[in-house]
Amino acid sequence: VESELGVGSTFHVYLPASADSPADSTDAEASWHVGGGRVLIMDDEEIVRYVAGGILEETGYEVAYAENGEEAIRLYQEAMAAGHSFDVVLMDLTVPGGMGGKECIHRIREIDPDVKAIVSSGYAEDPVMAEYRDHGFSEVVPKPYKMAGLCAAVHRLVEQRRAE
Repeated sequence: VESELGVGSTFHVYLPASADSPADSTDAEASWHVGGGRVLIMDDEEIVRYVAGGILEETGYEVAYAENGEEAIRLYQEAMAAGHSFDVVLMDLTVPGGMGGKECIHRIREIDPDVKAIVSSGYAEDPVMAEYRDHGFSEVVPKPYKMAGLCAAVHRLVEQRRAE
């Protein structure tokens, strides 16, 4: 520390060097599960829908979007009727002024008992996030999304659906 009255102080911080090489950014990308399949994303925030969708599209998934539970149910029914069911549904738990994931998953399970659904929320303390299987969900991915975690959850569920 160097200090001079009325002028200020200077702090010198010395950190030890590491013999390890820096992490390669491609290592993180390699952990993203590249795959294929159809994913329906239901979230009331447009930016969240399109960021999650962009991540999944970059890793090989076909993505459709719904702003609320009612729209998600309609799209899910239309896809089933057309013979192009969704492999996975990613649902926001809370949709102000609309149907959120908790009610939506129960309605979609009436249509397709084998649906693979991921619940997502920024409210980690919500009981549904902790006990997601008890509420009809197959996986949980907290917000904000981490790319590797989101891709891994979708990949697991697509593989489970294909194995059934």
